[in-house]
Amino acid sequence: MNRRLLIIEDDPGLQSQMRWCFDESTEVTVADDRDSALAALRRHEPQVVTLDLGLPPDPGGSTEGFRLLEDILTLASSTKIIVVTGREDNENAVKAVGMGASDFYQKPLDGDILNFVVNRAFRLHALERENEELSAARNGARLKGIIAASPQMLNTCRTIEKVAPADVTTLIVGETGTGKEVLARALHDLSPRKEKPFAAINCAAIPENLLESELFGYEKGAFTGASQSKHGKIELAHGGTLFLDEIGDMPMALQVKMLRFLQERVIERVGGVKTIPVDVRVVCATHQDLEKLIHEQGFREDLYYRISEVTIPVPPLRERDGDAVLIAKSLLKDSAGQMQRNGLSFSEDAIAAIRQHDWPGNVREMINKIKRATIMAEGKRVTGSDLELGHHGEEGASGHALNLRQVREEAERRAIHQALQTTDFNMAQAARLLGVTRPTLYNLTDKYNIATSLA
Repeated sequence: MNRRLLIIEDDPGLQSQMRWCFDESTEVTVADDRDSALAALRRHEPQVVTLDLGLPPDPGGSTEGFRLLEDILTLASSTKIIVVTGREDNENAVKAVGMGASDFYQKPLDGDILNFVVNRAFRLHALERENEELSAARNGARLKGIIAASPQMLNTCRTIEKVAPADVTTLIVGETGTGKEVLARALHDLSPRKEKPFAAINCAAIPENLLESELFGYEKGAFTGASQSKHGKIELAHGGTLFLDEIGDMPMALQVKMLRFLQERVIERVGGVKTIPVDVRVVCATHQDLEKLIHEQGFREDLYYRISEVTIPVPPLRERDGDAVLIAKSLLKDSAGQMQRNGLSFSEDAIAAIRQHDWPGNVREMINKIKRATIMAEGKRVTGSDLELGHHGEEGASGHALNLRQVREEAERRAIHQALQTTDFNMAQAARLLGVTRPTLYNLTDKYNIATSLA
């Protein structure tokens, strides 16, 4: 792809000097005010822009420059903007970067330094473009809707892939908000039943006196208001998959009827006498400890063994090394797009807060936090305060051992995770970021059991 640079500068002498800093491999366009800059931006779609904040009609100030900076960020959020300021104008440089500029350059002009800063911006743009292409390619991943790089979650994903083709009753166990229904849908989508219905019902969300008729259906006249027969969720899932969410909340009386269905694969509608054969695969999920419920006589032991031919545990987000930041970035991109705030990114303190937060509500909690942050963020950066996540102290202060080897290994592990996430798991680029060779990086990922690709 051709390198296209837009220089926004109202001084003709500086325009010429800056233009001649670049060789023929860079297509340079020059603009001297806001209107001509926006026209050039639309026409040439430059990957990199250098922006002098002092533009007419305010050449001695920065009002027009900041206004143009906001325009460029809105019209071309992926364009890298290098703000050009005076030697003593650090305050405006910091403000511009906070608004979304990728870098700044201070006058007087030094061709070598300008070339270095601009080349760095081109490399950053190319890297982000490559990451977007990789993300787009991953949209066709077999486990739709799953974002994971941690060994803990990748093991769960591999189990889903292995179990999906087998027509066995499956129990998915995990905390609230961990994505159990997404995994249930993945089981269906990877199974031979994928072209048939996927019917889901939350056993905790429907009153006990209605749950039976929702599951098994009812005949006309079965109760007051039953003016016609109705198929239940089990019948509607015929040929496909029935997902029973929060199975641990199913009433004991209904558990008996569910056990008979699982044993014989026939049902009777409420108020009916005819048995109806149904061919479905059953996938159940719960956040509860069913074995404890059995001990407390809140769940039938024979039903437990029927629904758990295969049990798949889902790790909570706090136990998924590195996944929190990965998921947060994806959610921010989606949320920003929905709210027409494209180009939002996390500040360093926000990334640190995401890593350190325990996420008791898991991904569901993260979705809510990021939606709020998308609304509250000023400029192009989402901060830790926007996320409303508490600050945490250093690990040593929280009771962790201060063994030097452990500290070094933990630092290495975190640095590798961050480099892989930053480069979207391009091992060559991650190795360059870390200052090691690619074979060394592979040795380190093996040592720390770090995944080198996304699920």
